[in-house]
Amino acid sequence: MARPRVAYACTECGARQGRWVGRCPDCGAWNSLEEVVEAPAPRARRTVGYAGEAAQVRSLAEVRPEGDTARLATGLGELDRVLGGGLVPGSVVLLGGDPGVGKSTLLLQALAHLGREAPVLYVTGEESLRQVALRAQRLGLGEAPLRLLAETQVEAVLEHATREAPRVMAIDSIQTLHTEALASAPGSVGQVRESAARLVRHAKATGTALFLVGHVTKEGSLAGPRVLEHMVDTVLYFEGDTGSRFRVVRAVKNRFGAVNELGVFAMTDAGLREVSNPSALFLQRHERQVPGSVVLVTREGTRPLLVEVQALVAPSHLGNPRRVAVGLEVQRLGMLLAVLQRHAGVSLHDQDVFLNVVGGVRVEETAADLAVLLAVLSSLRDRPLPRELAVFGEVGLAGEIRPVPGGPERLREAAKHGFRQAVVPRANAPRSGGAAGLAVRPVRRLEEALAAAFEEA
Repeated sequence: MARPRVAYACTECGARQGRWVGRCPDCGAWNSLEEVVEAPAPRARRTVGYAGEAAQVRSLAEVRPEGDTARLATGLGELDRVLGGGLVPGSVVLLGGDPGVGKSTLLLQALAHLGREAPVLYVTGEESLRQVALRAQRLGLGEAPLRLLAETQVEAVLEHATREAPRVMAIDSIQTLHTEALASAPGSVGQVRESAARLVRHAKATGTALFLVGHVTKEGSLAGPRVLEHMVDTVLYFEGDTGSRFRVVRAVKNRFGAVNELGVFAMTDAGLREVSNPSALFLQRHERQVPGSVVLVTREGTRPLLVEVQALVAPSHLGNPRRVAVGLEVQRLGMLLAVLQRHAGVSLHDQDVFLNVVGGVRVEETAADLAVLLAVLSSLRDRPLPRELAVFGEVGLAGEIRPVPGGPERLREAAKHGFRQAVVPRANAPRSGGAAGLAVRPVRRLEEALAAAFEEA
């Protein structure tokens, strides 16, 4: 059997070269050539599918899901929620996060529970077996039915996986693995891509659910080639502030569930603990009314969430006033301030504006627009808004208040936490009744929203 041929591919344009050069001859990019494996062409033209049988074209009606495709419960309800209801056999989940955020702890707790129902294999490339055992003992999982393997060579890992035949396998982490087919160091683009490709193929062929732990760059994105995220079925980000004990698992890709779903955990001495009511966690009511604070009803995936948006407006001594946003997009803040000036006559050209979403939550949806403007205006006027007021709505460039998805669910969440007033887009107002005990003020324009919010203040 012919040995695989080693080539060098440009990460910018994809051109392949027979040897490494400092600059790509095709696109001119510097230091962009990475080692890749070019497998020799097979002698036979017969193709083979994932399960080992000859690949053939079949109609959709003939294909039936296997009988053992029921999801596996990880024992962590918040993680199951993000995964779409549990772990799908044969799926590949990529889990990324900052160093020390708790990725290994999360996997160890999940695998310890899964090990009671099915064979489980935990492959560690960063720790020794003794270190894993010490962490399991600290978490109270010392007697968990969990098989461990300390190995960094992909061929050896696949050999042990074939022998052990686990239903769930975890690789911690993909950047530590390497294959003998490449001479580059572990963690390089070629090594990560080839190692992941072999593991994914094994998972699909055997029906093994696979967890891959991935490192992140200083910008917060997953390290390695972008194709790694395309190869897997689910991409999860494990986030958390350094000084906070709360952790958030966010799904940015999921072939078996809703994307942008959110799971909340609290880090304790005994490991990660689920937070079943995150609204109560992120929403800490003030003892008295304070200016610049408003409660936003946002939505993460299918879950409505109450968060506090705070704004601070102060005179600026700079030629260009500062616009700082934590938890929100700063470019959208500048656009909203322009809308406030054009349609409400409020100019902030000589004011610094600081915006923060309390609790370290990152809000990416446009439903936060109305809350941002109300918080800014409240701080500017030094006039607090009512404590029992909740708002949501998108603000258009023409000053209109546009509807957002999930209006009834947001209103029910606000009523459940004791809010009595809500300013919402008119299209999101309930047609009959609405949430119990909640007075809904529907608005069409920005001027109406400002009047309705400050009427009771």
